[in-house]
Amino acid sequence: MALVEVNDLWVTFKSDGKDVPAVKGASFNIEKGETLALVGESGSGKSVTALSILQLLPYPLARHPEGSIKIDGTEVVGRPQKEMRKFRGNSVSMIFQEPMTSLNPLHTIEKQINETLLVHKGMSKKAASARVRELLELVGLDAIDERLNAYPHQLSGGQRQRVMIAMALANEPELLIADEPTTALDVTIQAQILELLADLQKRLGMAILLITHDLGIVRKMAKNVCVMTDGEIVEANTAEEIFLRPRHEYTRMLLDAEPKGLPIRKNAAVPDITSCRNLKVYFPIKKGLLRRTVDHVRAVDDITLHVKQGHTVGIVGESGSGKSTLGFALLRLISSEGEIMFDGKAIQDKRWSELRSLRSQMQIVFQDPYSSLSPRLSVGQIIEEGLIVHEGRGSRLERRDRISDVLKEVGIPPEAQDRYPHEFSGGQRQRIAIARALILKPKFIVLDEPTSALDMSVQAQIVNLLRDLQNRHNLTYLFISHDLKVVRAMADSVIVMQRGKIVEQGPATEIFDNPATDYTKALMKAAFDLEAATPGVVSS
Repeated sequence: MALVEVNDLWVTFKSDGKDVPAVKGASFNIEKGETLALVGESGSGKSVTALSILQLLPYPLARHPEGSIKIDGTEVVGRPQKEMRKFRGNSVSMIFQEPMTSLNPLHTIEKQINETLLVHKGMSKKAASARVRELLELVGLDAIDERLNAYPHQLSGGQRQRVMIAMALANEPELLIADEPTTALDVTIQAQILELLADLQKRLGMAILLITHDLGIVRKMAKNVCVMTDGEIVEANTAEEIFLRPRHEYTRMLLDAEPKGLPIRKNAAVPDITSCRNLKVYFPIKKGLLRRTVDHVRAVDDITLHVKQGHTVGIVGESGSGKSTLGFALLRLISSEGEIMFDGKAIQDKRWSELRSLRSQMQIVFQDPYSSLSPRLSVGQIIEEGLIVHEGRGSRLERRDRISDVLKEVGIPPEAQDRYPHEFSGGQRQRIAIARALILKPKFIVLDEPTSALDMSVQAQIVNLLRDLQNRHNLTYLFISHDLKVVRAMADSVIVMQRGKIVEQGPATEIFDNPATDYTKALMKAAFDLEAATPGVVSS
């Protein structure tokens, strides 16, 4: 008997009085101690299927009109919530995609893990406290004494994910559901988390249901794979067969979806569109009753760089290395020291009012389009804001025509300008964010992790769009990312940052093919080892 048996599972959601199917007849088994990967793009039904195993869907909005889910031979579909508590945490635990929103911001790390032990295990506070320490050691969290009383916002992304894993392992579950456990993490941290999960699986003998859109992770971690699209499992096989001999057209599309190609070679004999010399951004560390400054966080520490017109400079490094801070400083969105030049003019000492005339020439596209687009404004209103601020109101009809033109350029139907951001997919929202930046015909755009929250196939589409727009309009990009495969497809030159400093820089081909520093070599190894991994085998 398999640990989990899912048979002909259907899930529907009530919408406008109709039952809309989200999962259609899904069937699979998870054996004890094995890793099964559920693969597909956003909206394919992966997470809904996983939440169904724990019966965590919002009933009665969500229903199971047909199908069966058995855990250790016990049917859970339709089981009362009170009875489901013995399965949650004890038999099955779940790591959610974004630890920052999954952890309670008002409780310390110790209290949050404690709660799991007190509720499910009935431990005394003393025993639970000791067990919390054991769990944090098990997942490799450093400086445990400091972390116990820390709040989620005081930890890095990788540390928060380790805390989530510790909570999930607190009751020694037989099945761990990992829902996109590495999506928002740096490549080096991602590699550490995958190694940790594989090591814990061997030591504890638990099964893993891995939900992801990243086929590199599947290649490294999973023994068996189910490929989902539009609520259906269209292909199920061993990882080796899926990668070597995919049968379904959708599977072949996923395997071919990673950003590919190289940027078109540019003329090096062009002027700088922006540059900086000895740029510094220091944030004060204040302590004591009087909040005196005792030290500084050197987010950007004495950096000099040049960005040539029509070129793309990629900035890579782990979270906290200063990548985004450098981009914000070049745009004069935060205070800094040093020299900044834009289009031949010194802008470091210009007042905010003096910079306003230049703002239309320098734009930014943020990492998460959902949070950077106002939910209260239509797409047309979002895009026209820049026109109104920089060019005055003018004719509304003329503005609508310009919005239609820029939407067509980024692959969005012009009539969509009367719709709202929540009505679009993640990839479409990012296209809208790019349209907002393009409407003013800028010379320089900072792209801050513009593809990190997107499916692989959508990433490839956005990369192709950005390259096409650059060639058409001679745009200059500062491309900030921890995804080195995307940077390789976009950048003419690369800067590698660590702790606010540049540790290596040069032409992209040189950085990727012959990295000079140990830090860059470690980044490359973490990023590209997944491509070379044997399916289902974790590299040491």
